Amino acid sequence: MLKRIATAVVLIPIVMLLVLRAPMPVLAVVAAAVTLITVHEFLKLTESYGVQPMRLPTYFFIGFLFLVLAVTSTGETPQLYTLKFIVAIGFACAIAPFIFLTITMRRSQMSDAYPAAAAAIFAFAYIALPMAMLVTLREQIAGAFWLLYLLLVVWAGDIFAYFVGRSLGRHLMAPRISPKKTWEGAAASVAASLLVGSLLFTYALQISSFLLRARLIERRDGLFGLEKPDWLPIVLLTIAVNIAAQLGDLVESLIKRGAGVKDSGTILPGHGGMLDRIDALLFAAPVLWFYAVALFPPARPW
Repeated sequence: MLKRIATAVVLIPIVMLLVLRAPMPVLAVVAAAVTLITVHEFLKLTESYGVQPMRLPTYFFIGFLFLVLAVTSTGETPQLYTLKFIVAIGFACAIAPFIFLTITMRRSQMSDAYPAAAAAIFAFAYIALPMAMLVTLREQIAGAFWLLYLLLVVWAGDIFAYFVGRSLGRHLMAPRISPKKTWEGAAASVAASLLVGSLLFTYALQISSFLLRARLIERRDGLFGLEKPDWLPIVLLTIAVNIAAQLGDLVESLIKRGAGVKDSGTILPGHGGMLDRIDALLFAAPVLWFYAVALFPPARPW
């Protein structure tokens, strides 16, 4: 427990500073590093399923995606940047099966070819795409506020699920997948996320103004002009983000359970691996990205 708290105390300020203040190329590079570490852990897990993963091609393919994001992040409007991202992602998803299956033709055992290619493609879709969405979300109008909202909502839900589940949890949610997760913890997670999300939007102007005065964000990165938020979209969005985060946690538990391991790695003391730490974000990020980009397009630079 002490290691878990100490790691969080060290990492949270660093993450928040990166999210709020780091230039887009720097954020893209850091996100690429986190993604590659996570992909490495995932490919290691696939070995327990009898897969012989191809690491270097997967690393290069994903690394090139984030290189493109870093290079194209400056001097673009949010709409144009998002359009380029969608085109790039669509092309990458279409070409990935051909690239990885072609590479596996060199294998002596043909029975290893498809599982290795499938693992690489899944790593791209499961890990790289959501992390890339986080980077592009930062480039939107009010991008820093959206990422702040995402992190705090997910973290609050995770913390309350952990402590309420341990102390009050009686009804198991999915005992075969995650024996310690309970419905009581899940309900507490939703409640905590709703509380944090509601407070963030209620005081969006004050929070954004404070961050602006502290020089942690530029004006385009805050959520200004939202004095009377519409509660229903915020509540529905927060519930959707929380449920996606909890499902992300369960899916990673399913993968680890099948692989017969407790943690995906040991890089973060008290937390396990990088995949253990960002599993919820991998499912929650696409939900928020779709809302912020498709359903909440900026009418003007506040």
